[in-house]
Amino acid sequence: MLIFSVFKTLTDQIVTVELKNDLCITGTLKSVDQFLNIRLDKISVVDPEKHPHMMAVKNCFIRGSVVRYVQIPATAVDTQLLEDATRREHASTHKR
Repeated sequence: MLIFSVFKTLTDQIVTVELKNDLCITGTLKSVDQFLNIRLDKISVVDPEKHPHMMAVKNCFIRGSVVRYVQIPATAVDTQLLEDATRREHASTHKR
């Protein structure tokens, strides 16, 4: 559940979510659950000409299974802390 923990720390950060149907949505991350379902507020579409129907939408809920990538700001993640947590999780799963 390390990835879930990382996303929980990104609440109120601006992220870009690329969906499997090639739609890219940028917005403020408001919540994420254990299935990596994402709720975004103040959204905008990266390519509005390709997806004009999304221009009127201001917030959305994205099911985790349709997400291809989530782009997060580099300054929002403490990479050293993430590396340490990954090593601890790996070590604890291999001791069993």
